[in-house]
Amino acid sequence: MDRARQATFNALESLGAVAGAAVVDAYAGSGAMGIEALSRGAASCTFIERDRAALDVLERNVAALGLADRSRIVRGDPLALLGGCTGATLVLADPPYGFAEWARLLGVAPAGFVVAESDRSLAGESPPIEGWETVRERRYGRATVSFLRRLA
Repeated sequence: MDRARQATFNALESLGAVAGAAVVDAYAGSGAMGIEALSRGAASCTFIERDRAALDVLERNVAALGLADRSRIVRGDPLALLGGCTGATLVLADPPYGFAEWARLLGVAPAGFVVAESDRSLAGESPPIEGWETVRERRYGRATVSFLRRLA
């Protein structure tokens, strides 16, 4: 997944989506994606995670890297909390594989740009996810990373 994360952020940087961004790392786990965004110049990151053990690891990682001043860690369900993250410009979403609520997640996403990691292509969703276009999509082993932009 390190290769996928590097490739994802290289692509995001080429799209101008990271520098100065207000990021939400939904389904944050250890925080690797949000931490990568901060290390590449994002202004802030809100991490949302519901698992207590993962939150403990995330809190330690953020503290150890000296990122607490640009981070907010929230415990809870990303689908319930994501809409409250007003001002976000980029959402990183890596829910558990088998996640079937992409349309709902995108419906509450406060940002105009979402990077979604899934076990399948989101470009091929049926019915298509309304209001969003797939800008890029890459496969890394079992994972498919989709870059989605909200249509105006």
